[in-house]
Amino acid sequence: MSARRQWVLAGLLTLVGLLAAAVLFDVLGTVFFAVTVAYVLVPLHERFVRRGMPSWWASAAATTVAFVSVLLFFLSFGFLVYRRRSELVGFLLDLPESVTFELLGTAYTIDAGALTEVAREYLGSIALSLARLAPVLALKGTLFALLVFALLIRRREARHALLAPIPHAYRDVASAFHERTRETLFAIYVLQAATAAATFLVALPVFYLLDYQFFLTLALVAGFLQFLPIVGPSFLVALLAAYRLTANEVVGAVLVFVVGGVVVGWLPDAVIRTRLARETAHLPGSLYFVGFTGGLLSVGPIGFIAGPLVVALLVEATEMLAAEVNGYGSENAG
Repeated sequence: MSARRQWVLAGLLTLVGLLAAAVLFDVLGTVFFAVTVAYVLVPLHERFVRRGMPSWWASAAATTVAFVSVLLFFLSFGFLVYRRRSELVGFLLDLPESVTFELLGTAYTIDAGALTEVAREYLGSIALSLARLAPVLALKGTLFALLVFALLIRRREARHALLAPIPHAYRDVASAFHERTRETLFAIYVLQAATAAATFLVALPVFYLLDYQFFLTLALVAGFLQFLPIVGPSFLVALLAAYRLTANEVVGAVLVFVVGGVVVGWLPDAVIRTRLARETAHLPGSLYFVGFTGGLLSVGPIGFIAGPLVVALLVEATEMLAAEVNGYGSENAG
């Protein structure tokens, strides 16, 4: 095949790829999420196969594990909110129109009526949006399960298809990117689960010592909120501080805002996530945090996976280039 024909076909592939991305833009996040989950599930699929399970059933079992895990997470969070629905409704109804507190001998009054009304309307709009999006979410959930299943059962064919256009001289580069991607994705999911568990463990004594009646429920909510990018447990801490402020408990509001904000909202991310990133993803904590934060702010919720992954691939490319340059340098010097 001539070099010109290869360049034409490469350009055609790029053009069709961009067209597919434009047409399928609304499901790109679901496709990306499915691909990352399939990467993580490959060891589980291989374990099922080694134990004598046919490949089709091994793929179905691994896909079921992933789908049920995601479904149980959202259902358990919804059940927790439903179980405490009376307290939530009572909290919203009991919010005062204004708050008066005294600081250093001076009384201050905050008009909270407009903020309360906005909060109620916002929660109502969220409920309506979720109801309207239910069919779309069900469709995307089905697409997610089908993609994970297909990628697992046909992963060798997919690997060959991706490697086929790459010249043999660069197959080692593709292999290095593949290994780095697999390690990074596995570490990201482990990091997310470990950070959520750590948030629950540190939030439990904090809410208990701050004299909250439902400290166990609040700690569970804080752990769940670690899976909601950008919002996180800091939203819960701010809400609890505002509630104490409406009850004219200024000291309690400051305590929960400062102690809860540092221990619950900041500490798990700053310590657990960055330290485990260095141990599992072989990525410095600072670079992981840059990828995590930048991904969230740039591409939204899926950025907590895409951001660190892009940074890890950048590090891998930098290391390969440095090794290549140093290798050529030593040869020339000899």
